[in-house]
Amino acid sequence: MKVLKFGGTSVGSAQRMQHVANLICDGSQKIVVLSAMSGTTSTLVEISDYLYKKNQGSANEVVNTLEKKYLAVINELYKTTEYKQKATEAIKQIFSYLRSFSKSPVFSLFDEKEILAQGEMMSTNMMHFYLCEQGIKSTLLPALEFMRTDKNNEPDAAFIKEHIAKQLSQYTDTEIFVTQGFICRNAYGEVDNLQRGGSDYSASLIGAAILADEIQIWTDIDGMHNNDPRFVENTKPVAKLHFEEAAELAYFGAKILHPTCILPAKLENIPVRLLNTMDPKAAGTLISTENTKGKIEAVAAKDNITAIKIKSGRMLLAHGFMRKVFEIFESYQTPIDMITTSEVGVSVSIDNTKNLDPIVDELKKFGTVSVDKNMTIICVVGDLPSSNIGFQAKVVSALENIPIRMISYGGSDHNISFLIDAQDKIKALKALSNKLFNN
Repeated sequence: MKVLKFGGTSVGSAQRMQHVANLICDGSQKIVVLSAMSGTTSTLVEISDYLYKKNQGSANEVVNTLEKKYLAVINELYKTTEYKQKATEAIKQIFSYLRSFSKSPVFSLFDEKEILAQGEMMSTNMMHFYLCEQGIKSTLLPALEFMRTDKNNEPDAAFIKEHIAKQLSQYTDTEIFVTQGFICRNAYGEVDNLQRGGSDYSASLIGAAILADEIQIWTDIDGMHNNDPRFVENTKPVAKLHFEEAAELAYFGAKILHPTCILPAKLENIPVRLLNTMDPKAAGTLISTENTKGKIEAVAAKDNITAIKIKSGRMLLAHGFMRKVFEIFESYQTPIDMITTSEVGVSVSIDNTKNLDPIVDELKKFGTVSVDKNMTIICVVGDLPSSNIGFQAKVVSALENIPIRMISYGGSDHNISFLIDAQDKIKALKALSNKLFNN
């Protein structure tokens, strides 16, 4: 069985939903994971914001506007009175639930997560009824019955595997199982969400739980490209990537996939295929344990990076110095992206500056601290072992006219990273494409 995930743009209108239905109905049994219709989650966040501010009138006004949008989509999507009525009843029930929050004197974070979950509830209901109208054996698989996180807010893999198996065993003659991405319950049974990676993460977790033949992530671009098509012309999709290469690209800025989405599939050795809803015949990108030996595959950029340099004469031969530095970042739950060291100092980069000021204050106990903001990490990914002579020089020479703040290489055989000023980002991406791919 395969698991197919479709994002908000793919189900963003009646025509898009019909198109997705045509893609998935090929006679084989599969699980289809859907995001909320494009724009819906942002609107639900807006509704929650009004309720936090105790502005129930404006909240209900936004709810009413959103309901009109959905009713219009229903009117266009279904051809029979029977299924228009079924879908309308389901959607109206959800909007009645949304309005009920304005009657409560207190609005909490848990209420907000309940509200955010309704976007996926609506898109899956509408798709399920449309498939039924087309004569497809469809079953709506409630994600809240099997998708759960533990007390550390990490997916509870054992629970997911056990409970989705129970759900699937009840419907052996179903062709299409439709379920919600993004949403889950936490360890205490409250409605929550997966946050990182959203629906992509859901698809990967489901695929790992059922040992799927393949996990397909359908977006509006034909696979992971060898550079950022927003800034660089003539980029091309990468035919295949190793799990680690894909994770590196996702972590360092490739927006098509979140890095957490790779891990569940990687652990169970399940191939992940990135495909284009707008161009279904495009080959896309296959992510698996295979890669092309000795080849540079792609470049990505991660923005909003801050570099911190700690210079200390006491660092030389000082036992425990690095541990103390890392403990400061750990205490503020701030991950480090890159790190370089010398005898008298250490430089790190972070992308979460929420606790930058207290971090810097504590680091000053150990030396002189300087901070550079508005930086970008440029990441070059491929099969890049140290034995592969020449590629390092090729990559560095491409950036010969760009000031480099830090270089990180050796932590992985799949990645070499450069920290540069954000204003040089586009120039760097284009230079790397010209040197690595266009020649």
